[in-house]
Amino acid sequence: MSDIEIAQQANMKPIIGLVKEQYGIDAEHLDPYGHYKAKMSLEYVNSLSDKEDGKLILVTAISPTPAGEGKTTTTVGLGDAMNRIGKKTMMCLREPSLGPCFGVKGGAAGGGYSQVVPMEDINLHFTGDFHAIGVAHNLLSALIDNHINHGNDLDIDPRRIQWKRVVDMNDRALRNIVVGMGGPANGYLREDGYDIVVASEVMAILCLATSRADLKERLGRIVIGYKSDRVTPVYARDLNAQGSMAALLKDAIKPNLVQTLENNIAIIHGGPFANIAHGCNTVSATKTALKLADYVVTEAGFGADLGAEKFIDIKCRMAGLKPSAVVLVATVRALKFHGGVVKEELNQENLAALEQGFENLERHLHNITHHYGLPCVVCINHFTFDTDAEIALLKNKCEALGAKCVVSKHWANGGAGAEELAHAVSDIVDNREPEFNYVYDENLSLWEKIEAIATKLYGAGSVTANPKVKAQLAAWNADYGKFPICMAKTQMSFTTNPNAKGAPSGHVVEISDVRLANGAGFIVAIAGDMMTMPGLPKVPAAERIDIDDNGKITGLF
Repeated sequence: MSDIEIAQQANMKPIIGLVKEQYGIDAEHLDPYGHYKAKMSLEYVNSLSDKEDGKLILVTAISPTPAGEGKTTTTVGLGDAMNRIGKKTMMCLREPSLGPCFGVKGGAAGGGYSQVVPMEDINLHFTGDFHAIGVAHNLLSALIDNHINHGNDLDIDPRRIQWKRVVDMNDRALRNIVVGMGGPANGYLREDGYDIVVASEVMAILCLATSRADLKERLGRIVIGYKSDRVTPVYARDLNAQGSMAALLKDAIKPNLVQTLENNIAIIHGGPFANIAHGCNTVSATKTALKLADYVVTEAGFGADLGAEKFIDIKCRMAGLKPSAVVLVATVRALKFHGGVVKEELNQENLAALEQGFENLERHLHNITHHYGLPCVVCINHFTFDTDAEIALLKNKCEALGAKCVVSKHWANGGAGAEELAHAVSDIVDNREPEFNYVYDENLSLWEKIEAIATKLYGAGSVTANPKVKAQLAAWNADYGKFPICMAKTQMSFTTNPNAKGAPSGHVVEISDVRLANGAGFIVAIAGDMMTMPGLPKVPAAERIDIDDNGKITGLF
């Protein structure tokens, strides 16, 4: 059966009763969205502050390939397996974006028998959080143009407006647009553009905010552009925008509760991409889960060079979180792809390619254990075409590096297929105290932080940028020098070239642009030609998605 067929046969339980049964939370603290989704009140979240925290487990992956790695699937399978072996565990995931659901992925709620449900709802509009974020973002865009149209008392330079518009769909035609056409009644003519919602600073702010007051203060700090003197910033609070933006996010800030196929509670909240944003679910979701459960399994977007780095250097640094262990997900197929095998031949045994592609896993493993200072379990997400010889080779190579390697069959068997992985992870979490390092010191200059990420994690020989980018970073050091860096880079490679497989070394990373995300509290460094508005592939997943007369959806996966 396909993923959606498995999900549609799920034996879901009403979420209100399930949350009460597993965590003792009364219905008065929950806002139900139908029978199987609910939001948790912030008042209840705040009431948990005195409780002791559980242990945090991070799931990340090797550099993504078209073959698939199954990071979300592993997060769900591991969480179910931890509960099966008697460890009270909650999962924290990101909300899927409509862009990749209708573009490449076709869904992002796990797979096989390790899924969160209701799958169709989660992959489509869910509880409306992304719509609220998009509207809040575009309200600020409208207020900017409206202010200039009515006299521009703030002296905003229309040529230096930094705030684009957003939509939650891959639409390359909107990357660069012109607004204000049609004469004076329609405003003034200027260049503009769209990002995807998951790249919005409002998304980042929601995911890092710890309260409504913090949310509103961060929204007010957003730098929307500069005055005509070219140096004086204009903030969202100068337009009195933060209150109305926060009002639009009134419900979006509340964590969402759903369940797995095995009826274990999961929180799905927030969804920034890791290749163009910081790639983590909300701080409030993670902290709430840590108060409720003894163990929390969470994911970070894309490979460990992107998602895990930002999880540690941005989210953990800001929120005071400390993971106890990392699970590094890989597949035999993906490693063979890194070893040079074309997608059509990945189901054939190829030990030479597997050995060559292993260098990608090895570098991620080294980064996790050496630069992050965290213990790591390698999870081989099992595919039916994996051969015994390929599995044996992978295990031997991991063990030669001193890493525990576990083959997990959670896609096919749910939590039961991941029990060995659960035992391996819990053994580390229960018996070892991690060192836990940041990749760079917050007192380094912004350029030195970029260099640290590129040289330590990407294996780069050097980092370059044009004089304008370097001058901008130098100017920002005075006011924003303590900010972490949020690298926008292709997820497909350690380099800025998505076609460079394996683990290249000595390459040059070019920083083509930098952006200030003052409300979120970080600097975005764009490496190479990374786009913050993706495009659809030649054959988008949207062409396979359909609904029949009975309301049954097909094509999501």
